[in-house]
Formats: sequence, structure tokens, C-alpha cells
Amino acid sequence: MSSLLEIEGVGVCYGKAEAVRDVSLSVPGGRIVTVIGPNGAGKTTLLMAAMGLLPFSGRMIFDGADLSRFGTEERVERGLCLVPEKRELFSEMSVWDNLRLGAFSRRDRDVAVDLQGVLARFPRLAERRRQSAGTLSGGERQMLALGRALMMRPRLLMLDEPSLGLAPLIVREIFKVIASLRQTGVSILLVEQNARAALETADFGYILETGEIAGSGPADALLRDPKLIETYLGHVSGV
Repeated sequence: MSSLLEIEGVGVCYGKAEAVRDVSLSVPGGRIVTVIGPNGAGKTTLLMAAMGLLPFSGRMIFDGADLSRFGTEERVERGLCLVPEKRELFSEMSVWDNLRLGAFSRRDRDVAVDLQGVLARFPRLAERRRQSAGTLSGGERQMLALGRALMMRPRLLMLDEPSLGLAPLIVREIFKVIASLRQTGVSILLVEQNARAALETADFGYILETGEIAGSGPADALLRDPKLIETYLGHVSGV
């Protein structure tokens, strides 16, 4: 299967500190790929570089085009979308207005149709569409962040720690939604500390440790790997 995103020998530095070293990975079209690993491994850094928020060495190829040629806005227009760890919603604005802002770069006339589709996928947001985003629970805020991203009609959705700070029941709900997006044709690059939940959802996984790829393989195979079980899967909550 052809890759939508190819990351080849990528390195990212903060000053003289090298946060990511010689990382290569691939995200095929219509698949969920996860990057798991401990805090400080460089997972978020990798996503920020892909989004154009950090300079990098090496190559990132999205749908055949070299990403180094494009700024962040152009990457969004091409179908790259990042849901950051802190969700970064407009707290004073309503759920409805936050969702509409997700379509700011679109030039088609199907925004209203997609709004109804997002509200159907997240019924709780429909119930709270007139509430300020800042009044939502943690799980509802994550649903809103996902819904806003879907309003962009992304081709590749990059998710940074979507389970962070959420109760186990809400985590299961969020990952069920993420898995369902596979059927829509959206490709997903999922960065997550909850290794078990991530691998149970993904098609393929990479392990990032101290800025380098320490292992990779089909997600179901990684779930059965004794070393990985000992290191990352000993607890249901993940790392």
C-alpha cells in the first residue's frame, strides 16, 4: 500500500540538544499508525516538525510532495491536521463556533453538512453546542478538538496524547471514535503514552525511545511481544 506520509532520517534539535535522531517511519493511506514511548522520547517534537512548527533535517514527504517547501498553513490546506496535547480550544467561544472555525481554510460549500456529521458522531457535543468550550469536561473537550479537526476534512490526522488526563471509560470512548475514522479513509498518526490502547487501535506501531526508533511492527504483533509487554504493557493504563 502506498504511503501518504514518509519520514526519512529526520532529526530535530532544540538549540544544541538533539531531541529526535534519524527517525524514519511511514503512514499508509487509510491506516492508523501509532508512535509509543515514554515522556521526553521526542514523540510530540516529531509531530510539531511535521506540522511545520519546528525545523528539521532529513525528509518528510506528504502525498509525493516535500513538506520542507511548505509553511504550516499550506500543510493544512494540503490535508495535514494536528490535534495537540493541550487541545487549544477557544474557551470563550461556543462548541458550535469552535467547530465552524475548523473549516476556516475550506473553500467548498459542504461545511453545514460536515457540521451535522460531526454532531452525529459526537452526540454530547450536539447537546452542548451552545455552551462555551471552557465549560466542558475533559472528555468533551477532547471530542471537540477531534470534531474541529474533522471539520478541516484532513487527509492525515495527527493526534498527540488524546487520552491524556481522561478517565478510563472516556479513554475507551475516544479510542473507539479514532478506530471508526479508519472507515472514512482518513489516515492517522497517533502519538500516545497509553501503549495498550494505542496498539489495540492501530494497524502498525513504532517505539520511540530517547529520540530514536527502538522497534516497530504490526500492532497486533507488538501487543504479543514479551519485551514490549514487560516495558510498556504491564498496566492497562499504559506507560
